[in-house]
Amino acid sequence: MGETCVPLNPQRVIALSLVDNVIALGIKPIGATFIETGIDSLLPQTTQIANIGTRTQPNLESILRLKPDLILGLDWNEVSYTQLSQIAPTVLVESGDTLDWKRWFKVYAEALGKTQEADKIMAAYQQRIADLQKQLGNRLSTTQVSVVSFWADTARIYLKQSFSGQIINDVGLSRPDAQNKQTVNENLSLELIPQMDGDVMFLMADSSASKLTEFTNHPLWSQLKVVQQRRVYEVDGEAWISQWTTVAANRVLDDLYNYLIDEWK
Repeated sequence: MGETCVPLNPQRVIALSLVDNVIALGIKPIGATFIETGIDSLLPQTTQIANIGTRTQPNLESILRLKPDLILGLDWNEVSYTQLSQIAPTVLVESGDTLDWKRWFKVYAEALGKTQEADKIMAAYQQRIADLQKQLGNRLSTTQVSVVSFWADTARIYLKQSFSGQIINDVGLSRPDAQNKQTVNENLSLELIPQMDGDVMFLMADSSASKLTEFTNHPLWSQLKVVQQRRVYEVDGEAWISQWTTVAANRVLDDLYNYLIDEWK
């Protein structure tokens, strides 16, 4: 949003988004956004972090009361930038047209004065990928990974520019033809169930699972190769789809290790 003069060693950080990136860099925020189930985080060490609203609707009064010395977020909060910057130096990362989670992490690290720590975290991520590639061996080039979600009223495939799609691409695993597209996701109807097929499927579903039941009861579902071979694995939708942090990236790698290495032994 322009130039911002940030403190050298911020002590009272507000995270409007991507709170796990702040924690991963060794700083516990004083306030962060919440979702229905609690703080918008995958980490356990989030007690005593104040609720400052949601990603898209931060509560300015709550933020003001906390007396932050730095506010971090994505430019989805652009409409509140003037007010936020009157409370404390505010850095809103440009989200752009893609889920460029690595760049978002880099900007957070720069604002927090934690670039060396960020480099170590990303080096560890790359090392985990190299280890996974080695363990996969020949299966790295022959295994097609399908990523599917079922929400209350939507069935969806996740493509190469989705968060988990980028990590799968980093590993070098291939995607089924229908999912080998440079975009985030596509909604599917029942007749397009064949586009969900692959050698392995990572599946996410909401608590009601009504859409999942509708699809899995359809005759086309049982004809999927991945279903017949029992290679369908349910994973955490927050980590795979909506967190966009280094913590979430490592959770996705955990699942790839678990189901592509340990499960297949």
